[in-house]
Amino acid sequence: MIGSHELKERNLYLNKLIAFQDTEPVKIVTGIRRCGKSSLLKLMVAHLKENGIRDEQIIEINFESHAFKKMTGDNLYDYVKEHVHPQKRMYLFFDEVQRVTGWEDAVNSFRVDFDCDIYITGSNAYLLSSEYSTYLSGRSVEIKMLPLSFREFLLFHDFELKETRSALGGTRRQVFDKSGERYELREVFDAYMRFGGMPGIADAGLDQEKAMVLLDGIYSTVVMRDILEREKRRGQKRITDPILLRKIILFLADNIGSNVSVSSIGNILVNEGLLEEGKRKGRPSAHTVQAYVNALLESFFFYDIKRFDIKGKEYLRTLGKYYIVDIGLRNYLLGFRNRDSGHALENIVYFELLRRGYDVAIGKVDNSEVDFIATRMDDKLYVQVTESMLSEDTRRRELAPLQKINDNYEKIVLTLDTGIDSSYEGIKSVNLMDWLVERRSRNEI
Repeated sequence: MIGSHELKERNLYLNKLIAFQDTEPVKIVTGIRRCGKSSLLKLMVAHLKENGIRDEQIIEINFESHAFKKMTGDNLYDYVKEHVHPQKRMYLFFDEVQRVTGWEDAVNSFRVDFDCDIYITGSNAYLLSSEYSTYLSGRSVEIKMLPLSFREFLLFHDFELKETRSALGGTRRQVFDKSGERYELREVFDAYMRFGGMPGIADAGLDQEKAMVLLDGIYSTVVMRDILEREKRRGQKRITDPILLRKIILFLADNIGSNVSVSSIGNILVNEGLLEEGKRKGRPSAHTVQAYVNALLESFFFYDIKRFDIKGKEYLRTLGKYYIVDIGLRNYLLGFRNRDSGHALENIVYFELLRRGYDVAIGKVDNSEVDFIATRMDDKLYVQVTESMLSEDTRRRELAPLQKINDNYEKIVLTLDTGIDSSYEGIKSVNLMDWLVERRSRNEI
């Protein structure tokens, strides 16, 4: 995707950048390592050039490059000042800017001193911490980038989705590769569930061994650079044990979609023999575990989701859940096997709802649970996720929480097997794969 590879479209994010072009806020693209932030900046540069911006108006720096490894905020300011054309509007692109000590002062000075439009990326939410926001409060906009959606996965792997006639006169979606080979949509979805949505996987051609190497590199970089190294730069020593960090990562990966209490993680790790209590001088405190979990959230490795009491209309402090940013990373960590596929499907749906601009919570209604309440301005959607709606018991279990909700917002069950009925008392049963590939606006691929 980078270098000699053709840049693939990421219109969902590019259109957001274009919407803010030539506005005052600094455009900050955040997301886990290797989810496509660098390529997004390249796509924005290409857009500018296509629309008349000249090369000398554009300054690009990738701080992962060895050439800029030792650059400080002062060096950065001097470098940009030297390359600015005083009579022209400049476009500044800084990739992985968090690696530069004092970058905040430099970026703020560019805003004040030059006629410029600024775009930066970072792989850690620390970029937008309160310490940073004092410099640019109200003067930055965050574009949150995620690994590939299923639609993007099809595009990146050169699959074309077509509707074909079925024998019964209806239509069905099938997928064709570059050579015209035909696949069922489920086959390609299974590949997405196995390999995940990291863009670099497309270069590996869905080769499991190559995918493992790529995912191992992403994992190592996140842990070493965005967690352990960042902790050193901040001058803090809360996260010093890579073994404990890995155990917590494995625990959270194994328990996506399950109710988890941070205070219980250390106890569970000891009780299950994953941590040896004697060697560790006792169980890690809840405070310590919380610091490690926060670091994983800040590096966009995991996302947490709160519970919302639908009838009481308030967020609850009780158990939340965690989802892993990429299902391929989970398979890398835990092994490729058909494990806990219901929660894996939930994981896919959670991030798709985020891509579609929803705020997402778990819904509590009496003693039962709705997988997701998704809200977006005045729109609200209640979502259950299950592998199949074929059995009577499953239908009863999945529909019961939704039937307790008395408002008129849309309620759907997303499933791989919808069963015969497409609606139950107004609750829609929707094929999950069809829901993932439907085009929702002209801004999408």
